[in-house]
Amino acid sequence: MHRLQRCLWYGSGVFRHLADTIWRPFLKSPARSSAAFLVLAFLLVSAFHSTRLLDSSASSSSSSSSISAAPRPIVNIATSHVYPRKPRKKLEIPLDCASYNPSRTCPSNYPTSLPPEQRPDPSSAAACPEYFRWIHEDLKPWARTGITRDAVERARRTANFRLAIVGGRAYVETYRKAFQTRDVFTLWGILQLLRRYPGQVPDLELMFDCVDWPVIHSRLYRGPSATSPPPLFRYCGDDATLDIVFPDWSFWGWPEVNIKPWESLSRDLKEGNKRVKWMDREPHAYWKGNPAVAATRQDLLRCNVSDEQDWNARIFAQDWIRESQQGYKQSDLANQCIHRYKIYIEGSAWSVSEKYILACDSVALVVKPHYYDFFTRSLMPVHHYWPIREDDKCRSIKFAVDWGNSHKQKAHAIGKAASTFALEELRMDLVYDYMFHLLNEYAKLLRFKPVVPEKAVEFCSEHMACQANGPEKKFMEESLVKGPADTYPCKLPPPYDAPSLYAIRRRKENSIKQVEMWERKYWDGLNKS
Repeated sequence: MHRLQRCLWYGSGVFRHLADTIWRPFLKSPARSSAAFLVLAFLLVSAFHSTRLLDSSASSSSSSSSISAAPRPIVNIATSHVYPRKPRKKLEIPLDCASYNPSRTCPSNYPTSLPPEQRPDPSSAAACPEYFRWIHEDLKPWARTGITRDAVERARRTANFRLAIVGGRAYVETYRKAFQTRDVFTLWGILQLLRRYPGQVPDLELMFDCVDWPVIHSRLYRGPSATSPPPLFRYCGDDATLDIVFPDWSFWGWPEVNIKPWESLSRDLKEGNKRVKWMDREPHAYWKGNPAVAATRQDLLRCNVSDEQDWNARIFAQDWIRESQQGYKQSDLANQCIHRYKIYIEGSAWSVSEKYILACDSVALVVKPHYYDFFTRSLMPVHHYWPIREDDKCRSIKFAVDWGNSHKQKAHAIGKAASTFALEELRMDLVYDYMFHLLNEYAKLLRFKPVVPEKAVEFCSEHMACQANGPEKKFMEESLVKGPADTYPCKLPPPYDAPSLYAIRRRKENSIKQVEMWERKYWDGLNKS
């Protein structure tokens, strides 16, 4: 009897609660104890019998053929309840300009790591897009030797600044001012990366050059006695150089020409694409830009429509000074998605305009490029864009437009593939993940301990945004990362092997040769007629 009473009092949490609240007053004497036990036993038997009756009734009503089925097990209410997981509270890191302005020092409470309850689920990491694989190619020159401090110092010759990340905080040593605000918004983007992934970007030192054209020529670092090339970051590269490509400043805004941060602008472009359906758009090729920066762009002006000839192109020279005076009314990129075809042509090197052109649902007519940025090496001719001859632009553009207007469904599919790539695979969270993986892989190659340079200044979001004004401040506030990411960075894919790289190059070459063959037949047919 005493053993049964002890089991009822202390065994199950439910029965213990009943004992504490109902039965304990009756269990102060042996007589009351026996009576209480009989009452409790009666209730238990009754409850068990009722449960079996209910179970049998429910089973009978659900299906007449289930009479002989085995009875369902009785659920153990003490152990089967599943409590919902408490939602993770999102951590936000607001700009603290009030405390920054008097002291001019970065806040000391920036998180450099996340507590366990704030860390995202590792299983939430998706696979990175294909273009992330070029990270391995860009860092391959140092894969065997690593990167020494001497190599980094040799990259200083043309660098605009040295960036050091130590203990999750950023320090910048400035060597020379960049054109416009390229350096400002590049550094702003790196600071947002640190806010997005606090404590996850490793210690490193790097040199950054904000000029357009790459300068680390691979021919100077060949042979058994050659030194290791200096690792220099910039916005673009080409097949003859070893510069490490990094997302350009315009992803966080270009105030000098009133181009919004990419996250906002990509939303505008999505809406702009809906205004005029592809089939209803102007059946011409459109380009608007500054022709003064390159001879190839000046040559493009010859392809404009005239009284003598219509090459299916509508070319407009952009006067940024006049445009700024008129409030940028004629340069809203989201309002320019009204043509079936848009021309991309390089400037003094690569151009930031490529992502805006690709995102427009129009067929991108890409004049043969000589430079690449961090994502364009994964674009495929005739799938993402239509290749245009550099040495015969006008005739090549006319053929492309005539072909597209005769094969509307196929042309529309090319434009859609490009905009899907630009708006989905080039989202800002993926741009940050590209930066994250590039810096992580770079840091693994360092053969020295990164330190804060003697002349460096600590940079944080307050250091930049609290002192900014006008469009600069507006774009910084607009592109501010509010707090740590809810997900892990995407999973970096493995490097290309030699056969895969060869197959990619062959596919591109064959696609371009196919288009050139079609083009020759087109003009041969016209000449014969």
